[in-house]
Amino acid sequence: MHTFARFSLSLWASGVALSASMLGACGNGDDNPYKPQPAWSGNKPSLPAPPSLPSTPIHSGDSYTVYGAIHHLRSVLHSSEVTASPITITGYVVDSNIPRAPECAIHKTGKADPPDCNPEVPSFWIADEKGNSKGLKVRVVGWARNFAVIYDAIKAYANLKPGDQPKKPVTDDILNVAVPFPLPSVDAKVKITGAYNVSRTVVSDMVSEPLGGVMALQKMETIEPAPQPAAFAKPIR
Repeated sequence: MHTFARFSLSLWASGVALSASMLGACGNGDDNPYKPQPAWSGNKPSLPAPPSLPSTPIHSGDSYTVYGAIHHLRSVLHSSEVTASPITITGYVVDSNIPRAPECAIHKTGKADPPDCNPEVPSFWIADEKGNSKGLKVRVVGWARNFAVIYDAIKAYANLKPGDQPKKPVTDDILNVAVPFPLPSVDAKVKITGAYNVSRTVVSDMVSEPLGGVMALQKMETIEPAPQPAAFAKPIR
């Protein structure tokens, strides 16, 4: 027999032997038989409790809750529902920057602030829970362009009671809005209507609140008056 033929026959025989060996190994189930194990009887793992879902509703009657407005503002699906046109939100006033107004900005309209006077845009914040200024809240601007307008309003509304209506509301002639009466004060429950988004512009000042959003006020209804009227830190004359 030729050398090449003998080599081919030997190679074929080796392959057949290797295949038989592998098949025999795969078919032998006695090497590692299945042994059923008893159920675990040791200590149970300590797992954290599942988080509770918010129970705050999106709406309160015919208006949004603060939670609902912010939820929709942050939502890709629902953001246009609260930003495309004015909305109404009901909540409690939990903060106001009227008491924090710097003295340099407290004067009647027609008088300019000093050059080094840099007051905030007059604002108040509302939340779903009375007194909770640390949680979700919406900033409200656009009801007075500066603290001089609020100065005039405090003087004009000084003798009015919460149930009264001013015969001639103080008007911000730049924003073309009536300054609300009563002026927003902490712990009042209010129903506000206006344009809502993450930022608003008041005259030339941009106000941005990425977390809670900003409303440019068009209308405010006081449902429950505050125990104390809005006031600057020092009484005005």
